Amino acid sequence: MSWSRFLAVLIKEFRQIRRDRLTFAMMVGVPVMQLILFGYAINTDPRHLPMALVEADHSEFSRSLVASLENSAYFRVTERLQSEAEGKQALDAGRVQFLLVVPPDFSRRVLRGEQPAVLLAADGTDPAASGNALAALDAITRQVAARDLPQQATAAAAISAPFEIRVQRRYNPEGISRYNIVPGLIGVILTMTMVMMTSLAMTRERERGTMENLLATPVRPIEVMAGKIAPYIVIGYVQVAVVLLAARLLFDVPVMGSMLLLSTALVVFIAANLAVGFTFSTVARNQLQAMQLTFFFFLPSMLLSGFMFPFRGMPVWAQWIGEILPLTHFLRIVRGIMLKGNGLAEIIPHLWPIALFMLAAGLVALRRYRQTLD
Repeated sequence: MSWSRFLAVLIKEFRQIRRDRLTFAMMVGVPVMQLILFGYAINTDPRHLPMALVEADHSEFSRSLVASLENSAYFRVTERLQSEAEGKQALDAGRVQFLLVVPPDFSRRVLRGEQPAVLLAADGTDPAASGNALAALDAITRQVAARDLPQQATAAAAISAPFEIRVQRRYNPEGISRYNIVPGLIGVILTMTMVMMTSLAMTRERERGTMENLLATPVRPIEVMAGKIAPYIVIGYVQVAVVLLAARLLFDVPVMGSMLLLSTALVVFIAANLAVGFTFSTVARNQLQAMQLTFFFFLPSMLLSGFMFPFRGMPVWAQWIGEILPLTHFLRIVRGIMLKGNGLAEIIPHLWPIALFMLAAGLVALRRYRQTLD
């Protein structure tokens, strides 16, 4: 072995790495991004979950119950509503994680020892988000009884609770995890495949030399982009059909809403991811760089969208980043349609951010598209 020849190859390799700046940036950027996301953004024990309150009994005891729930750090009253129907709308729209309904004669029945029931409805589409909060209810109930009830009632509360918090896990009563995961897989699979296939399609043409023939034609950038995107929309629908068929036949996942509405949302979501892939193809010089950029986009989409970890458990800055990503809003749309039976009014607040992202990514791709190889 010649050490001089070894040193020459070593120097040559370092120079090649230095010239490929995008690959070097990915080598440094991906580990740093993973460290930050897993270290700071991921939290499997979400706190301060939003709760809607319907309080018909405006007494000191009901106020004490609400205060105890908030002091546990798991619950945070964000909306005070007039009826249970309004609370159901808030749950359907995904604005709150819980709905607490206090009956009108709550305090009087507690003091009489009648053990009244308080309704706590939880959004069961993501069982992991509310599991720890619901597990703390028993301790909260006894804490309220020991602090606020008269002495004779407190002694009785040591044997049985003075009131019952009746929990309803709506949309997923049994807390089955596949009801949450399988619909989310539609968005995850589309994000990975649509971005990757589009970015590879363009960079593959550059590597094979066929891009020269395309640039020699009078085709405009918008026409190239539309022609490249359209076939993959069809492929995306085929993927969704396979997942939905498996979800129904293999996993018994219910479909409560309109499939036509879901198909409409799919067009916007698929187009947004294809626009991202087209943008990456204008940056990458080869297929390896296109794959690296796809992974760089896919990783935060997986971690910050609420697919793997509860979205409301992340810090505020991570939620801001997650709100930008199309997958975050699509997960709410597909779970809302399949599990809650949401209609157009409930999905519009999540559909327009995807459309805005698609427009922004498309404009960037068109601006960066070059009609020359230089």
